[in-house]
Amino acid sequence: MADINDPENTLLVELKDGTVTIELLPDVAPLHVARIKELARAGAYDNVVFHRVIDGFMAQTGDVANGNAENNFNIRMAGTGGSDLPDLPAEFSKLPHDRGTLGAARSQNPNSANSQFFINFSDNHFLNGQYTVYGRVIDGMEHVDAIQRGEPPMNPDRMISMKVAADA
Repeated sequence: MADINDPENTLLVELKDGTVTIELLPDVAPLHVARIKELARAGAYDNVVFHRVIDGFMAQTGDVANGNAENNFNIRMAGTGGSDLPDLPAEFSKLPHDRGTLGAARSQNPNSANSQFFINFSDNHFLNGQYTVYGRVIDGMEHVDAIQRGEPPMNPDRMISMKVAADA
């Protein structure tokens, strides 16, 4: 297990195969970090599926409105929603979209990120400067690599739970 330097800015995401530890980057993208922690603390990400998983690219999840496998779930709607909170302005930085980084999913409008995010399977530098990077997997990337592929997957994997490490 990875050493957790800042439990207040670390997420523990429980997947079917184990825990993924994500270090958040509040100095780089404070609004995005605050949002994911707020939703995690509300339990909003629990049971939310990975609705778009592209081999060699990324795994996307976080549609708290339409992606909860336990609540009126419809895979065709997953990925179309966000949360009840307002969209976030882009917080672009010089950080590259390397393997294991956490990026904010959004529509074509750069200021439309809300609750959805993706984890890069590989170095996706063509995304640099276009999507907010606000975290990185520091332990458990093998569990991310095991997520069911598809757009959408036939039997999507889900986040069993997401917690802020300080609360766990």
